[in-house]
Amino acid sequence: MTLWRKTPVGVDNFLQNMRDLNVITAVTHEEGTKAEPEPEPEPKQLKEIFDWQGADGQCKRTKLFETGDDLCLKPDRRVTPPGFVVMWTARRSRWRPENRSVETRRAARRQLEAALRKARREQLLVSKRFLQESEEDEEGWDGGETGTELLSQEEVFQLLKSAQCGLGEKISALRHLRCSLRHREGQLHFIRLEKSMQMLLGLFTGRLAAVQMEAARCLQELTQSEESSVAVACLPATPYLLTYLSGQSAKFTELCLYILGNLSAESEAVRRHLLIQGIIPALHSCIQSPHAAVVEAVGYTLSQLLQAKEAPETIIPLVLESGITCHLLRLIDINSEIGLEATVECAWCLHYIVCSRINNVLLVSQAMVHKCSSALVELSKAVSTSADSWGLELLIVPLLRCLGNLLGSTETAECGQQIQDGRLLTALCIFVSSFLQQRPFVVRESLWLLNNLTAHSPLLCSALLYLKLIPSLLQLLTFSSEINTLVLRLLCNIAVFGPQYCQQLQQAKVLPAISATLKMADPEVVSLTLELLNLIFVYCPEAAGEFVNQNGAQDLEMIQYNFNQEIRVQASALIETHISKYREV
Repeated sequence: MTLWRKTPVGVDNFLQNMRDLNVITAVTHEEGTKAEPEPEPEPKQLKEIFDWQGADGQCKRTKLFETGDDLCLKPDRRVTPPGFVVMWTARRSRWRPENRSVETRRAARRQLEAALRKARREQLLVSKRFLQESEEDEEGWDGGETGTELLSQEEVFQLLKSAQCGLGEKISALRHLRCSLRHREGQLHFIRLEKSMQMLLGLFTGRLAAVQMEAARCLQELTQSEESSVAVACLPATPYLLTYLSGQSAKFTELCLYILGNLSAESEAVRRHLLIQGIIPALHSCIQSPHAAVVEAVGYTLSQLLQAKEAPETIIPLVLESGITCHLLRLIDINSEIGLEATVECAWCLHYIVCSRINNVLLVSQAMVHKCSSALVELSKAVSTSADSWGLELLIVPLLRCLGNLLGSTETAECGQQIQDGRLLTALCIFVSSFLQQRPFVVRESLWLLNNLTAHSPLLCSALLYLKLIPSLLQLLTFSSEINTLVLRLLCNIAVFGPQYCQQLQQAKVLPAISATLKMADPEVVSLTLELLNLIFVYCPEAAGEFVNQNGAQDLEMIQYNFNQEIRVQASALIETHISKYREV
């Protein structure tokens, strides 16, 4: 019976939400039986994959992206194939103490606080985006006092009438209307007016480019609304929006794409409506645009569709059939002319597709592993040579998740063989050292990928040892439980390959480093430390004597009084099997 954690990479903010790499355990015995420690358990490996599921059943996690001075949150996912996580240690008991100890109550309180933080973050998720107009768009117009006032329903009606007059009056009226539509009451006033949407669409479909642009901005204000009735009122505009995507004006095309993206975030009925009208072929055409702003808008709109709950069944198959993924992979290049923002959007789209596990074999055949690993190597060079790496983490994280989920998926697990050198391992360690203080969520993501890379890969484990990357990882054992548990799992992935690997870990001073984790309050950290000690003692019996000389036996004796019975069983097994003979001497 295998258990894996569900929650939303996981952020500090985007990405501290991004979080939440937490608990993965496995039970290798029948429930209800009493576990007895095995002196020499058969070592097995752990490949760690995470799945976060929201209250609505949709897998979610958050990322941050820059919009001016603010940060917006965006949901996302990770995948966990059922039955894929296996532990390396002795069998564990399912028994739990009935009386709640102080530590148990503290753990429950921490879980409650984490749940409350998660709920607050999800309330702040921004699924819609507003495209700011440039200064030249507003040049020559002074909004005056009415530009910021909320207009009554009668005043809105008068503006619509004025918009039927000359060119100057049309533009002025639409700009005042746009300012009114920034208020919830103004949006409701507008849709309650009879034939108001028909009048706005008449201006939107006219021949005057300036009037079309202002009408489109009014539509964008409407699609920003939190009222579902407002979005439904905008549905008659979707055929025209899709038609205008093939226009000559890049700015107008970009605006239409953001309107469609905002509508896509509204409801399943709206998305179904857009699919029927052919939004996927339209996006396939737009993503080939030479304009970076248009490509970024395509990425945003596509990501809104791919995040939908029904996406694996109805949307992602259409996206794969359309060939958009080839263009997304082509754009994963930090030296591309489209810029970082568009590349980030494309990377998140690929991440959502990988999470669906619809046809990851197709993505691997399109050289996705090579593309992502090469981009991460290039990003590590930029991080190491640049004094200010702000913003690069927005691209690093989705690429890390793409690779990690491909390695964790049962049908594409063998894709790790395509990674033949240690440059990616070095890149991940650079991310760990560079982002440790300011962006710890990137550290967790990098360690998670390292775990999946080293699982079942003696070649990459050897590369980690040869490149002398272990000492820098050992320094992370003193950090939070989310980070040090990942490091301990990584060390177990290496130790499981046998005596030579354990000897090199011993030479890297692993035993003194993990003595501190034995004294930590987190039960998972202590349990993983005992797992690692068991592996090292099994393959290198002389290491037990060195551990005793370092006063490690006293720490194990103290653990025998731990409130957690599983940990007590593990500690007793280590003492009886490996430590007792050295203590007698």
